[in-house]
Amino acid sequence: MEFKDVTVIAKANIYDHGKVTSRTLLFPDGTKKTLGIMMPGRYHFNTSSSELMEILGGTARVLVKGEKDWTSVSEGKSFSVPADSHFDIEVVELLDYCCSYNV
Repeated sequence: MEFKDVTVIAKANIYDHGKVTSRTLLFPDGTKKTLGIMMPGRYHFNTSSSELMEILGGTARVLVKGEKDWTSVSEGKSFSVPADSHFDIEVVELLDYCCSYNV
């Protein structure tokens, strides 16, 4: 995955005592993505806008609000989360991801 003509916000987004980190990319058309890493563990995230999480490496299980069953995700897979919602993620193996917003 490669991005051109972007602005990178140098300050990291840090969650759960540094176990989840990301950097924000801003595109000329106003769209936003984050590139990040999640260490093994279980996390809960709330969403204000819709999100598409693309897995670049690693493995995890995800439970999006309203779904009954956990879904396994790994490199090359993705999952979507609606706006004003939440998801739980259990990272099994270091997770490298790209999150796109308002998709």
